[in-house]
Amino acid sequence: MKILIADDHALFRDGMRYVLQQLGDEVEIIEAANFPEALRRMEVSPKFDLVLMDLSMPGSEGAASVRQFHHRYPDAVIVVISGLDHREEIERVMESGAVGFISKSTPSKVMLNALRLVLEGGIYLPPQLLQVALPHDQPLSTPVGSRRQTNAHGLSTRQNEALTLLGRGLSNKEIAEIMGLAEGTVKIHIAAVYQVLHISSRFEAMRVAERMGLVPPKEQ
Repeated sequence: MKILIADDHALFRDGMRYVLQQLGDEVEIIEAANFPEALRRMEVSPKFDLVLMDLSMPGSEGAASVRQFHHRYPDAVIVVISGLDHREEIERVMESGAVGFISKSTPSKVMLNALRLVLEGGIYLPPQLLQVALPHDQPLSTPVGSRRQTNAHGLSTRQNEALTLLGRGLSNKEIAEIMGLAEGTVKIHIAAVYQVLHISSRFEAMRVAERMGLVPPKEQ
């Protein structure tokens, strides 16, 4: 497994090395101390399994730099690890191409589980963000300010719709087009589905969608 850590604090990079070594016996870690250096590292060897990126390192313009990185390397699995955890910034980051956002204050055990989730094809967001309903997640029949409605499985209308489309094997981009939402918003809905149903990959999501009767079972 090959991982790029892009952060300007050497002490943090050292700490992340310790965490990342627990992902497997053969983990190669490449470091970059600023955003331009991170791009250079990718130019030399773009075959990284995971890219961990700070938002406020030298040369970075926050979510705009995440978008630039994703545009240049669309197959890169980007997780932002930042001391900034404002909801608006997180949403911009997810819309810019990241598949995860982890606060630097997150305990190492939780951080490790979050990275495993992402490596398995999942999406990770701070639980406190997922506890707040998105503007698009409020059913039209529900009065403003009232408690959000959920189904028997604890999913909101939008989350249930996202799970149904996941069950059909659609990509995040395809789901966003069908639901009429930004791709970043869809990622937040999917992350909430994972948390509510205690699943950790798209494959599990597809199996759960089958069991819930949202999609027809795959032929054996």
